[in-house]
Amino acid sequence: MTARRTARTTRTTRAGVTDVVVVRRDRAAPTGWTTVVRLLGLLPGHWACHPEVGQDRVVLRFELAGAADASAVRRAVSRVLADTALCGWAEEPQA
Repeated sequence: MTARRTARTTRTTRAGVTDVVVVRRDRAAPTGWTTVVRLLGLLPGHWACHPEVGQDRVVLRFELAGAADASAVRRAVSRVLADTALCGWAEEPQA
């Protein structure tokens, strides 16, 4: 995990950046602070990600570079959320 890692539902906010928002759907699931560590640990380590963490919501802001486009980020986050360590968390639907 690098210092450049951070988190929102996937929305491209400006060229080169996309946000992915994940929310806690099950109160028995760990809080956002535990979840962000798990998310970042399972995502590609070379991706620059800047998380904003709350108890029930994590916003991941990814810097898009190279082969990482918004859809690749969404796919990776979806795969990571399928991990049993992240049960109770889901991607927030895009607006």
